[in-house]
Amino acid sequence: MISSVVEHGQPLIHVSKRVGIARGKAWAIRGAALLLALLISGLVIFSIVHLSPLKVYGAMFEGAFGTARRSWVTIRDAMMMLCIAVGLAPAFKMRFWNIGAEGQILVGGIATAACMIYLGGSVPTPLLLLIMMVVSIVAGGVWGLIPGIFKARWGTNETLFTLMMNYVAIQFTSYAVSKWENPVGSNSVGVINQTSRAGWFPSIFGQAYTLNVIIVLALAAAMYIYLKYSKQGYEISVVGDSENTARYAGISVRKVYIRTMFLSGAICGIAGFLAVSGSSHTISVDTAGGRGFTAIIVAWLAKFNPFVMILFSFLLAFLDKGAVEIASRYNLNNFVSNIITGILLFCILGSEFFINYKVSIRRKRS
Repeated sequence: MISSVVEHGQPLIHVSKRVGIARGKAWAIRGAALLLALLISGLVIFSIVHLSPLKVYGAMFEGAFGTARRSWVTIRDAMMMLCIAVGLAPAFKMRFWNIGAEGQILVGGIATAACMIYLGGSVPTPLLLLIMMVVSIVAGGVWGLIPGIFKARWGTNETLFTLMMNYVAIQFTSYAVSKWENPVGSNSVGVINQTSRAGWFPSIFGQAYTLNVIIVLALAAAMYIYLKYSKQGYEISVVGDSENTARYAGISVRKVYIRTMFLSGAICGIAGFLAVSGSSHTISVDTAGGRGFTAIIVAWLAKFNPFVMILFSFLLAFLDKGAVEIASRYNLNNFVSNIITGILLFCILGSEFFINYKVSIRRKRS
């Protein structure tokens, strides 16, 4: 009998999970990824339109911050993104995949628009703003509470459930638009209370979006404290790490699911309040504008830290405004600008792999 021995060599590339990484090194990896993205984008720009990448990047900056008005619009959009990401943070931290932020924003916006239409002019604006904020919190919270209850009691798939509820919210919004359309037959609500401005955010320090900034930054600070220092934040973290460990520690997983999803939906409902009362002053199926999905990237990249989310919210707002500017200035279609945005996001997201995992290459023996 002939026996054969097969020697199995070590793999050329070995990937292992990092136990821990210094904060400075992690940010250095992200910075290197950003530089790589700018380099690749520059090559793409030059190969397609034969323009200097630096010139194009300068145009992107001007598109986002070129004037005071552009700067405030970028800040407004960044705050909107931050608000949604803050709302998603507690749900995602407990590994409840809330994909329903779009719907929660819309129902919060519907509730806000209803108050503006039916109470505008009969209630003083400060009181009206408070009422709108409360009803948007309740509307968004209830919309988040429904999948939370179903997950807690019957173990339903939260990803599909919250995703499908987005479509239900879109239909509710379409119904609201048809009911409140102005003028009749326009299939649009139009600007609500355009003359009286009842329910509109007041200007503070001469800026229309200052209140947006104050509200969202207050929410971000409160969420940071809630997740890091409160008992409920600790319970969210334990449930996210292991449901069995949470039960062993005497934590009611069902209550955590229900409570946290109401909170998540409520903050996304506030985002609807900001969009309608503090920005567009109207309601439509495009009020959320896909930001409920984009905010997932913000929350995930920031590792659910609300203060780090500020940075990534501004980055995505900058990319969005910059892409529009270069598309119009250099007569490019949206596909080229979306390619640049995609490259930047791909590299930044890819950097998280090298932060979480260590890649080593085996040296060949001589």
